[in-house]
Amino acid sequence: MKFSRRDLLVYGLMAVFAVAVLWWQNGGADTTTQAVETGVEEIRDTAEADGGDLPGTDAADSGITLRADPVSGLPTIGLDDLPDEAIDTLVLIENDGPYPFDRDGITFQNREGILPDRERGHYEEFTVITPGLDHRGARRIVAGDDGERYYTDDHYESFEELVE
Repeated sequence: MKFSRRDLLVYGLMAVFAVAVLWWQNGGADTTTQAVETGVEEIRDTAEADGGDLPGTDAADSGITLRADPVSGLPTIGLDDLPDEAIDTLVLIENDGPYPFDRDGITFQNREGILPDRERGHYEEFTVITPGLDHRGARRIVAGDDGERYYTDDHYESFEELVE
């Protein structure tokens, strides 16, 4: 069973909540390891109750495997996991346009500091169309001069590095 991003967010928030509750119950004492283990157990119990496997696990491995780029440390996403509109945007980037919005191709300044630090002008941003919206929406591909590509669906609050 494949989990949606919403499911993963809910499970992650459950783990954070468990850590906070344990910390509070112990008067702020350092119980991080115990809290994390408890949070992971809650995620596993919820996934099993829903009849699914944990994301990033298989039958031979009961642990959680996070996919992250070793250089940027960001989570990764494959082409198959992108929305169709993001693939369309990647094709436009590879062909140098034409782009649907005049702001496509402008410098992305990385003000949030989430992407690896590079000199100004290294990154450009491109709109990923969201069906049903009459404006640019929140989805973007950020392209770096070195060929790296990042996807965000929450207007730069988080990024995933594209891996092929």
